[in-house]
Amino acid sequence: MLERIDVKTLDQNVCSLIGDQWMLITAGTPERCNTMTASWGGLGVLWGTNVATCYIRPQRYTREFVEREAYFTLAFFGEEHRKALALCGARSGRDIDKIRECGFTVAAGAGNAPYFEEAELVLVCRKLYWQDMDPTHFLDPGIDGKWYPDQDYHRIYIGEIVECLKKV
Repeated sequence: MLERIDVKTLDQNVCSLIGDQWMLITAGTPERCNTMTASWGGLGVLWGTNVATCYIRPQRYTREFVEREAYFTLAFFGEEHRKALALCGARSGRDIDKIRECGFTVAAGAGNAPYFEEAELVLVCRKLYWQDMDPTHFLDPGIDGKWYPDQDYHRIYIGEIVECLKKV
């Protein structure tokens, strides 16, 4: 069961949560949503509020849902869900029902934002800002060639963390 907590009480290592455990970015409605695995992102404070940052490439189906909705969620899972997260990162929701394939149960957070009851931690975010990455701003020229050989630059989303849910 997930309970609402103050995001400032989180004691997990954010770099490990995002980079090692991965997260699911989910948007839409509880009735029709899509999700994708991500290992790039961040948490912090911007404009006087707690925020989460995520990055989505243009070809990702989930981006259509994030674009359309005012809210998105970031969900973190235990190691027992690693295969499900791998599937959500490798397959498109255009081709399969990833949520059904993973056996996830959809719930609704603030703003009717969809998340999964099986998660250990969920951040419900209200979109505040987006911007497309501009390769002319890379100060390290190796970034473009290594991470963007197809020039499919990420769109950056910054969301206010309006709700934090943690498994108890």
